[in-house]
Amino acid sequence: MELQIIQSKIFEVRGYRVMLDYDLAELYQVETKYLKRAVRRNIERFPEDFMFELREKEWEVLRCNFGTSKQTDVTNNESRGGIRYLPFAFTQEGVAMLSSVLRSSTAVQVNISIMRAFVLMRQLAIGYEELLKRIEDLETSTDSQFSEIYQALTQLLSKEQEEKNTKRRRIGYIKYDE
Repeated sequence: MELQIIQSKIFEVRGYRVMLDYDLAELYQVETKYLKRAVRRNIERFPEDFMFELREKEWEVLRCNFGTSKQTDVTNNESRGGIRYLPFAFTQEGVAMLSSVLRSSTAVQVNISIMRAFVLMRQLAIGYEELLKRIEDLETSTDSQFSEIYQALTQLLSKEQEEKNTKRRRIGYIKYDE
């Protein structure tokens, strides 16, 4: 299983990196309703920090980001080809717990790939944080250097302005009016 495919299915919701139930069902090669059924039968294994149901507003925001053309009104069950129920969002721990609920060899292999994708994304995030810190350090060091240059330029400009304000005798050919 390619990590890029899995990474494209990981979203950030409520401060968690999550995968949605229908994406997981596709990866596990089961129907979403069977995945949800297995989760509901073992709901005690999925506390709020492992799995939660998206709110309608969160789903709308995610759906807009997908650019999906299917329209769904979950509250009134008016559907034109979309989903009927709000999706479950599984955190990394929830995805790991899914392997104990879905007992197939495909589920185990997919789970291993998903865990690798989550770990890789965490490593990338740490790398970005280190890079951001280095950029901030560079900005602070260069800011002090540039402030000295700015002060020197300000002094030069003020001296130039003073020289312009003082009247000087013109140099060159002077024509006297007769």
